Amino acid sequence: MSDALQEMLSRQVARFVDRVPDWDAFADARVEGYRRAQHRYIGAGASGKTDARMIAADHFTLSVMYVPPGQGNAPHTHEVEEVFFILRGKVLVFLEDGQGGRAETVLGPWDCIACPANVIHGFVNVGLEPAYLQVMLGKARPDLMTYTDAALQSRRSEHLTPAPARR
Repeated sequence: MSDALQEMLSRQVARFVDRVPDWDAFADARVEGYRRAQHRYIGAGASGKTDARMIAADHFTLSVMYVPPGQGNAPHTHEVEEVFFILRGKVLVFLEDGQGGRAETVLGPWDCIACPANVIHGFVNVGLEPAYLQVMLGKARPDLMTYTDAALQSRRSEHLTPAPARR
């Protein structure tokens, strides 16, 4: 194998053993009910955080989310499509119209949902075991998510600064 190809291969491979779970990847991850850890593979995703271990993104992002039972994410939107692909667990996913309308379904392993751009969506682990979701966003550097909750929205970039020390 040529040196150039070997160098390219080393930049394009991300191994799970090298992923560091980020429990502070999003502003809502600091709130009970929305706790989850992001394992970044390709690009920063909607967290906006960079990580030297991730593969640089050209056209999309990919991460794996670890979600304990009863946890999920806050209703939010993105300017691009977001895909949740369930690897393990039982996850309730939902779409909302912002006027009180809501549609939801439970997905299991190897099921997925493609959430259209600018449509309110989210998920919660409704199983008894931790869930793993593959998450993809349709842009190399998407904007931070837009929360429907005004208090979360006002703090949507707080995760980009270190969390206060816990006592």
